Amino acid sequence: MNTPILKPSERLKVVDSLRGFALLAIVLLHNLEHYNLYFIPDFYPEWLQSIDKFFWDIIFFLFAGKAYATFSLLFGFSFYIQFSNARKKGIDFRGRFAWRMFLLFLFSQFHALFYNGDILLLYAVVGLVLILVCKLGDKIVLAIALFLLLQPYEWGRMMYAAFNPDYAITNRYVPYAVLSGQVTSQGTFWEVLCSNIWTGQLYSNIWQVEAGRLFQTAGLFMLGMLLGRRRYFEKSDISCRVWHRILKSGIVVFIPLYCLRIFVPDYIENSSVKIPYTIIIQSLSNFVFMAILISAFTLLWFKKESGYKWQNFIIPYGRMSLTNYITQSIIGVAIYYGYGLCLYRGTGAVATLLIGVTIFMFQLLFSRWWLSKHKQGPFEYLWRKATWIGHKRI
Repeated sequence: MNTPILKPSERLKVVDSLRGFALLAIVLLHNLEHYNLYFIPDFYPEWLQSIDKFFWDIIFFLFAGKAYATFSLLFGFSFYIQFSNARKKGIDFRGRFAWRMFLLFLFSQFHALFYNGDILLLYAVVGLVLILVCKLGDKIVLAIALFLLLQPYEWGRMMYAAFNPDYAITNRYVPYAVLSGQVTSQGTFWEVLCSNIWTGQLYSNIWQVEAGRLFQTAGLFMLGMLLGRRRYFEKSDISCRVWHRILKSGIVVFIPLYCLRIFVPDYIENSSVKIPYTIIIQSLSNFVFMAILISAFTLLWFKKESGYKWQNFIIPYGRMSLTNYITQSIIGVAIYYGYGLCLYRGTGAVATLLIGVTIFMFQLLFSRWWLSKHKQGPFEYLWRKATWIGHKRI
């Protein structure tokens, strides 16, 4: 099937805005988590602890698992843009993209030195699957993506555990999480870097695999690629109908999924059945809620032709997503970790959200200033230049 191709010079502002809001949600979540230290002060007065719990619950309900999923979806969309632009120049982008993923791996190793919650390594590895599916038809890609999003491995584990009571599922990331937490809370800057080279990355990446993100990320990458093929981020009668349909069906589907997520686990006695069940339902409910958020955001953009002011306000932040993602972590760990200001011991949800908003505003102002003088962010520029090294720029 022939699909329309976006012009190389065309930049969809709605996508940059959406990416910016996903990154804002990520910085708020990471601050709430104290960048994986997860410390909740118990010396606050009861009324303040109640307020903290309210904000913790609402931010996690809205964004946990959804911000990352949005980022992943837009990663696949960006691949399509790059692939189609290269194809118009007569270039097979697959080899360049493999090289680009190696470069992303290098960025991930730099980022992981500071923060043991890096997601770029997962993207660099899983991104290679796009090379395998980029020339398949839309229906085949959609079928593969939906199959992966259903978490087939977890279904297999759950059914096996149901018929084999002696089968035990353990969380292999936990020992590494404990070791990492000890270093990040008490260690020196050098000790944190040394720990993150190995232990921190084992903690982060084993957790992501055990949380079902390996399959989910691959599925989201493919769906993002399909959104690009179908031009659903460009306003048209068809795209508006599709987003309206996604919004309505998402709301209908999310309610029973959320009930299954909240109420059913208490009735599952076998932990080896409960763990994969929870991963499946949580993954699906997060995906559906993400679809609700994206469709609502996109329809609001379409309503104003070129988006509302608050949507346009954040575009520079989304255009420099790689730079801002890495630097927000470097700033955040310096604020919370033991070698820095060590604020994890005394900051509840409200305080961390204020810190997160401050980091966001600082980065947004920097992004606006930088993009007034340059076409891309610093890390984005390095990534693009290195991607096309030895080849004429497209």
